[in-house]
Amino acid sequence: MHFLERHGLTAIEQLAWEESLLEAAEEQEKDPGDLLRIWEVPEHCIILGRSSRWDLEVQQKAVDADQVPVLRRSSGGLSIVAGPGCLMYSLFLSLDRSPHLRSIAEAHHHVGSRMIAAFQLLGLPVTLQGSSDLTWNDRKFSGNSLRVRRRYLLYHGTILYRFDLNRIGRYLLPPPRQPDYRQQRSHDQFVTNLPVSRDALVNRIREVWKADTPGHPPPADRVEHWIKQRYGNPSWHRGSS
Repeated sequence: MHFLERHGLTAIEQLAWEESLLEAAEEQEKDPGDLLRIWEVPEHCIILGRSSRWDLEVQQKAVDADQVPVLRRSSGGLSIVAGPGCLMYSLFLSLDRSPHLRSIAEAHHHVGSRMIAAFQLLGLPVTLQGSSDLTWNDRKFSGNSLRVRRRYLLYHGTILYRFDLNRIGRYLLPPPRQPDYRQQRSHDQFVTNLPVSRDALVNRIREVWKADTPGHPPPADRVEHWIKQRYGNPSWHRGSS
C-alpha cells in the first residue's frame, strides 16, 4: 500500500486533496494501488457530513464568537470538530480488487478490524461500537465515514489523541442520531483522547496496513479546481450547492 502525508495544508486544501485523490484513482486506466493518507489540520474547524444540517448539528453562537470555520466534506456521517490533536486518516481502496467493500457493513468491519489491530499493538483494548465508532473504556475516540465510487472506496476517520475535548460540546449540538451504546451521554461524557503519541499512532497504523511505498500527491491544478468549485465555495459548505 502507498503512504502519503503532507503537513502545512489548510483544512480547505486537505478536503480538496481528498476529492482530487479519489477522482484521480477513479480515472486512471492502470490501477494506482491502495493508499493510506495521514493528515491533521492546524486550526480548529467544524467539518459537516455531506447531508448534515447546520441548524441541527452546530452551536452557531459559539462558532461565530470564536470565528471557527464550518466546512463540509463529500462523505456521509455527522459533523466533527477537527484541529490539533485530532489525527485524520484516509484510505483509498480498490473495489475492483475488493468488491465486498461495496457493502457498507463490510467496509466498516474490514477497516475497523484492521484499525483495532493497530491499537492492540499499542496495548489499548479498543472495540467497535455502533456502526463504525471506535471506543476505549466505552468512550468514543474515533468516528468514521465513507464514500463509495465506481472503482474506489474512500474511507476516512478521526483519532483523538491530544485534542481539546471541550471544543466538541462548545461547537456541536447533541447529534440528531445516536447509537444505543451512547445512552444519551453528553459530548464531554462520551468522547476521550487515546493516551498515545502521534508518532506511535502513525507507525502502528502504517504497520497494520503495510503502507510502505511513498504515494504521490494529486496534481496541483486538480486541487485548485476542487477548491474553486467546492471547498472554497461558501455555498457548498452551507449546503446550497
